[in-house]
Amino acid sequence: MSLPKGLAEDVAKNLVMVGRLIDDEPEQAYGYAKVALRLASRVPAVRETAGFAAYGVGKYAEALAEFRAARRMTGGVQLWPVMADCERGIGRPERALAMAGEPEVQKLDKAGQVEMRLVAAGARRDMGQAEAAVVTLQSSELASNSVQPWSARLRYAYADVLLEVGRESEAREWFAKALEADQSGMTDASDRLAELDGVEFVDALDEEEDGDEGQDASGGGEAAKAKAHGNAEVTGGAPRVPEPQHGHTPQFVSAPAPDFDDDLDDLDDLDGVDDLDDADAAEDEDEADGTDDR
Repeated sequence: MSLPKGLAEDVAKNLVMVGRLIDDEPEQAYGYAKVALRLASRVPAVRETAGFAAYGVGKYAEALAEFRAARRMTGGVQLWPVMADCERGIGRPERALAMAGEPEVQKLDKAGQVEMRLVAAGARRDMGQAEAAVVTLQSSELASNSVQPWSARLRYAYADVLLEVGRESEAREWFAKALEADQSGMTDASDRLAELDGVEFVDALDEEEDGDEGQDASGGGEAAKAKAHGNAEVTGGAPRVPEPQHGHTPQFVSAPAPDFDDDLDDLDDLDGVDDLDDADAAEDEDEADGTDDR
């Protein structure tokens, strides 16, 4: 069974819009993902994209359900780290930590294993175990001098948790290493370094506005000064992202829509998917009941 051509085109258009908007306009991206989901809920890439869109707006339980459905359809393990991070978002860091020890982690590629390490460290921090998070991040990937796609985020996460446990000089060293690896500006490592060095930035525009407004009783007009932390949205567990109300810091907030071309024409052997979704929903309800009991 495959989608009719017209329907497939409509689904594709919505998925493309998700990919374009998910970084800058996550709420709009989520809306397009919901449309695609209504049109083709049995296409794995649609479920995966819907998961990332829900994740991007902090709907972690919904994202987890979509990721589980996509994984059931494909049998792949690439979503394992983000599924674990959703457990963090729901408020179950112990579940995320348990997932870090499952056999699925060994099936991940190197990038996936680094992501899993970042999620596990984040879970440790959620549980108030910052020292354990330091140890979790210590790895051959962290020690390597080569720059890989994950290097900036991994070094940044390590620096951030070192700072949390009071090892400021080491934190500064690792923020500097993160900055060296961060060629695309995905983290705010430069701002964190400046903060540790006591550097303050003067906003010339604010100074001009203050000069226009500020002849007050004190003689006014002093420039506004701000320490720049930034709101770098990156995948990985330490960047300063706006935190949802439950306090979870997302790991994967900036994720592109997956490649869906092959999936649109390959819907064979998915007759059991709806049953599997029902099973996942029941599992979540049972887990929620158990959490309430605790």
